[in-house]
Amino acid sequence: MARWPAASDAFLALTGAQVPIVQAPMAGAGGVALAIAAMKGGAVGSLPAATISAEQLRAQIGEVRGVASGPLNINFFCHHLPEPPDESAWRALLAPYYAQEGVGEGPPAPLRRPFDAAMCAIIEEARPQIVSFHFGLPEAGLLARVRATGAVVLASATTREEVRFLAARGCDAIILQGAEAGGHSGWFLGERHEPTPLAELLRERVDVPVIAAGGIVDGADMAAALQAGASAVQIGTAYLATPQSLIAPPFRALLGTDAATDAAFTNLFSGREARGIRNRLMRELGAIRAEAPAFPYASNAITPLRATAEAAGRNDYSSLWVGAGATRVRPQDAEALTRAIAQDAQAHLETMNG
Repeated sequence: MARWPAASDAFLALTGAQVPIVQAPMAGAGGVALAIAAMKGGAVGSLPAATISAEQLRAQIGEVRGVASGPLNINFFCHHLPEPPDESAWRALLAPYYAQEGVGEGPPAPLRRPFDAAMCAIIEEARPQIVSFHFGLPEAGLLARVRATGAVVLASATTREEVRFLAARGCDAIILQGAEAGGHSGWFLGERHEPTPLAELLRERVDVPVIAAGGIVDGADMAAALQAGASAVQIGTAYLATPQSLIAPPFRALLGTDAATDAAFTNLFSGREARGIRNRLMRELGAIRAEAPAFPYASNAITPLRATAEAAGRNDYSSLWVGAGATRVRPQDAEALTRAIAQDAQAHLETMNG
């Protein structure tokens, strides 16, 4: 295989990966099987930990390490968890859908919890190669404990201001989450969400490796990001179409179709802005509603509707998180996909560089 750019070599040396690709964690879509396959392909494999317990995380790390070698990234959220809100306005807005679907209130959805002492203890015990954070960084004491394990620390930035903030606080590498990226925006500075294109984020120069995320689904996309200054890329949407992803069949059927181009940021499914394919709920209510309870509580009232519709093969109430380029993804084994994207990227880089 041809050489990578010098910046990518630095990323590979930092993480121990064979190719400069990070498999995006994607809570609800990623898990043990996807992390294993990505690692076998030479990438950084990732486990999302925001919706599982410390005991479940310990077990999942053991499963991955029992099968695959290479760098493993454990991803956590760092949001502020408010007290349970008054959901009456939200439930009143959804009441017609409950009546149409013939469902009642169900148990609350798994609560997305911020990184805490219990999870930190798992990191100290398991000592993964990489720990990444979304929605900022944890409080200083917990972050110091993570650093003491020797883990490489990554965090997501959605604006140039956030890039500078994370670099100043000693992150080993920064994930540049462009407006093209699917799923929850990791924004944490400022009063409102201001999506910034990946190309603009790449213009912010810092003294640590940067990982480009958003709309990267093939080797040409990867090569362009590396040529623009990224040390590596984080890929999510392309992995959704692999058999190792955990998404429901109705969602999987949209990938690679023209329907996947109609996407927007919405707060309907969690209470916080995330980019996904428009479905019935987004079209009828609008993508952003003030009635949606604060993150992560909005999902409680959505869960019974989602379960009923998905059982009937419908995406009416599902969070269909995708990035730009979702029309170009195709079903492929995740290990093979990782190798194919890396090899194609190197071919494009050789052409670019003459």
